[in-house]
This record gives sequence, C-alpha cells and structure tokens, in this order.
Amino acid sequence: MSNRRSLLIGAAVLASAYCGLAQADAYPSKPVRWVVAYAAGGGSDALARAVGTQLSAQLGQSVLIDNKPGGATVIGAENVAKSPGDGYTVFTADNGTLVFNTALFKKLSYDPQKDFTAVGMMARFPLLLAVNPNAGYADVKALLEAAKANPGKLSFGSPGVGSPHHLAMEMLKSRAKLDMVHIAYRGAAPAIQDVVGGQLPLMVVDSAAGMQMIKAGKLKPLATFSKSRLAALPDVPSLMELGYTDVEAVAWQGLVVPSATPKDVVAKLSVELQKAIQSEPVRAQFTTMGIEPTPSDAAAMQKHWSQESQYWPRLIRERGISLD
Repeated sequence: MSNRRSLLIGAAVLASAYCGLAQADAYPSKPVRWVVAYAAGGGSDALARAVGTQLSAQLGQSVLIDNKPGGATVIGAENVAKSPGDGYTVFTADNGTLVFNTALFKKLSYDPQKDFTAVGMMARFPLLLAVNPNAGYADVKALLEAAKANPGKLSFGSPGVGSPHHLAMEMLKSRAKLDMVHIAYRGAAPAIQDVVGGQLPLMVVDSAAGMQMIKAGKLKPLATFSKSRLAALPDVPSLMELGYTDVEAVAWQGLVVPSATPKDVVAKLSVELQKAIQSEPVRAQFTTMGIEPTPSDAAAMQKHWSQESQYWPRLIRERGISLD
C-alpha cells in the first residue's frame, strides 16, 4: 500500500470518528419524542413524564411524551420500530414488549432484538399478591390451602393477559400446583376496583397502581414477588422467604431506540438517562409512585433482557397462554 493511500485511509477514519463525535456533541438539536405504549395517567406514563422532564432540563430540548396504547404494547413498539434511527424517537420498553410478546404472539409485527437498541434500565414495579381484606385469607398459606381445596373455583385478576402480573401468578400456580381461574381486565384500575369491591377475591398488583389502596386498608398484601421485602411494606414477606424460592417476578421498564441510532448518540442518551434517574426530583417521584429506580447502562440492560428471554417465553408456552 502506498504512503499516499495510507494517508488517505487514515484521514477518512479520523474524519468518520470526528463526525461521530460532532454528531453526539450536537445532539439533540430539536425536541425528542418519547413513545409510551400505555394510556396517559398510568404508572408507565407517570414514569416517562418524570424522567422526561429531568432529561429535558439536562439536554436543553423538550422531551414530548407520545402515548400509543393498545395491542399489548405492539402498537407503540411497531411505531418506534418504523421510526428513523436518529435519536429523536425513544421508547419505554418493558418485559412485555421485549420478552413476553415473542411467545404470546405467533407472528409479531416487530422483532425486539433486531429493531431496538438498549439505552438503559429505568425502574422496577414490584408485584404483590393482594386480597380483599374481607376475603378471609390471613396469609399466603391460608390462600393457597383454599385454592388447593377448591380447584378451579378461586379466581384472580390482572391488568391483562400476558401482563407481568398475570405471568407472575402463572409462575406461582406452576410452582405450587394450583388450579385457579384468571380474570383479565383492561388495565390495573378496574381489576383493583373489583377486588376492593368484593367482586373478586384477589389479584397480582404492582406497587405503583396498588399502594394507595394498600395504605388505605382497602387491599391487603399477602406477599411480594420480589427477592426481599419492600422498604415501603416492611411487614409483608416475600414469597421466596415463605419457601417458594424459585418464585420471583417484577415488572421492569427500560429505554430503547430504533436499532439504526448512531452508537455515539445511544451512549450519550445512556449517560443522561442514568443521571436523570439518580437525580433527586426523579427519585422523590419514584418513591411517591412506589417504584424502584434501577439506573443502568445499555450493556447491563441488554444482559438483563437476554436473561429474561431464557425463561419467560418457555413458561408462556408451557401454560398455553396466547394473545393471537
């Protein structure tokens, strides 16, 4: 190779690197659209708005929340998958979007692994096994004994088929060999309303949706699906400490972007996201909402995403759960 050609190639490489750095430094130069695949007013929407407000202050550009609910997050996911990979479209992706849907649908209109790139984890929504206080179940043991004594007669609610809440209960049913009937609702609010009203004895509820009713004494938490007790509910045991050592489930959410997004922009977004989640205003709002901050970089989110993909699709198929 001639010296002249070597110099030209070297200059091209340096120019490319410089352009990448310049692009990251210039980003963002206009408002960022944040797609949330759930309706306004829910926990996912509140999380995005809390983090988005802080990100806007850090980035110097507006972060606009765009709610696209429906289809078990498929509508929002498909919209983002088809969006330009320029860093100006970001997406709240949860374990349903990235993991569960690959098994819940025979044909999915997007490919999580190919269409999205991880930016970082944001938060976990702890899940709780909760009952109506007047249902007569003093603890988990009493509830499970009743379920085993009356196979197919005890019903439980969830925000929807294939939700983390539903699948957490399916995991417990599998481990404890229970025969219980799932009643799927369109969202957490109507399910909570029916349990509080006595139309349904129990449900799996996330802390963000159920904490207000728990604090008011209208919902009684029997156990958490987390590894350990929650700081907000120190008297509520985990299922693991009650002997169900292989029962653990949470609803988690991370931020992703279209896969074509430049790596330098993804890296900048990741740093700013972690900074936003660890800021005092966001942490205070998370505490109020009953959710746990889990700031991480893109690599850590990708690792967690991959680990969950090893287990949940298999459980979904074994339990015969489908959204087709």
